[in-house]
Amino acid sequence: MKEKTVVVTGAGRGIGKATADLFASRGYTIARLDSEPGESILTCDVADEHAINRVFSQLGRIDILVNNAGIAVRKNSFDITAEEWDRVLDVNLRGLFLCSRAAARSMKQHGGGAIVNLASIMGFSGGLYPNPAYQASKGAVVNLTRALALEFAPHSIRVNAVAPTFVRTDLTAPVFSNPEALKKVMEHTPLGRLPEAEDIAQAICFLAGPEARCITGVTLPVDSGYLAR
Repeated sequence: MKEKTVVVTGAGRGIGKATADLFASRGYTIARLDSEPGESILTCDVADEHAINRVFSQLGRIDILVNNAGIAVRKNSFDITAEEWDRVLDVNLRGLFLCSRAAARSMKQHGGGAIVNLASIMGFSGGLYPNPAYQASKGAVVNLTRALALEFAPHSIRVNAVAPTFVRTDLTAPVFSNPEALKKVMEHTPLGRLPEAEDIAQAICFLAGPEARCITGVTLPVDSGYLAR
């Protein structure tokens, strides 16, 4: 797979790093994008169209894109500012679209490819805590996944998404560090265990790989039964 190039956004830590590491262990060439500098990281703000176009044009052929970059501002509707709302939507939705379009332009020229988006159980659920900007952005990701799957299908580009439940990352630190909040999460987790970042990475690799060659427009929950309730 060394001739196959995988681009992972938000690859500096958490699910993005786990996903990039898993693809690398399987022999893929990895381009790791993140807003924060780091070893082997291409620094880039996914919401910046000019930066995205510049980075993607430098990468050349792209076979797989994992849209993992995301942020959250955990404030209720009364407290979140318009600027905070806009930033969440800019990164989680605008950035995902800009990266998908840039990657698809390359994939069209090279016989197709696969895009996997990071949605969330919050894209299907009102959630356990007030988090309207994040929930709105992830609901949009679910439907944008369907829309791009239909638009890109004639070019042999598959578009799917993974919808994790709470995973221990920097993004969810406020939940995992609060015993009462974590207890509430576990009450909505029928399997009694939460996935690790590596579990989400496995689902992403499946949807991006040849085993899923006839799967497109799907959002796969990896949620330990959360959405079954």
